[in-house]
Amino acid sequence: MDMQLHNSKEKIAVSDAVFASEFNEALVHQLVTAYLAGGRAGTRAQKNRAAVSGGGAKPWRQKGTGRARAGTIRSPLWRTGGVTFAAQPRDYSQKLNKKMYRAGIRSIFSELARLNRLIVVDDITVDAPKTKQLITKLADLGVEQTLIVTETGDEKLYLSARNLYRVEVTDVAGLNPVNLVGFEHVVVTVGAVRAIEEWLS
Repeated sequence: MDMQLHNSKEKIAVSDAVFASEFNEALVHQLVTAYLAGGRAGTRAQKNRAAVSGGGAKPWRQKGTGRARAGTIRSPLWRTGGVTFAAQPRDYSQKLNKKMYRAGIRSIFSELARLNRLIVVDDITVDAPKTKQLITKLADLGVEQTLIVTETGDEKLYLSARNLYRVEVTDVAGLNPVNLVGFEHVVVTVGAVRAIEEWLS
């Protein structure tokens, strides 16, 4: 298929497999869920009755005191005792193989292209790390809140964008499903398109 360059009559040929595949909503949902789950720390921890110190001796004899029988002062029923269902550190990450991951990213790019949310530009650069320059360029593209994808990292562009609300700059290596589906528009350079095709083909 061919994709139109923004503000130009020129078109570039792109891979149908990457930018014209069928949208698989279930796979994209699984992809986003797995990515977000992988970012969870899973470090919360509480002490259960086995982990709380003390309580080795029986507080009083089993019978004859008139009180309820007790075997340890670290029972969850006691103050300073262990937590009944104590939270333990765990790994929230979900298994997702490379084939599924790439298929999901292809599905996202194809849907962005179908909905005209994918804007291809020849190049997008700024002379200096100035937010005002980037605002002007985004106004020319007709977008405000967008993800900008370049072939390789551009420090000037990154510094220009970091103070703008809902504008993010990334290279192809830093792409992830959450930022692809989270922005209204995705601005991609031609060099980045070729790198994406090489990655996903």
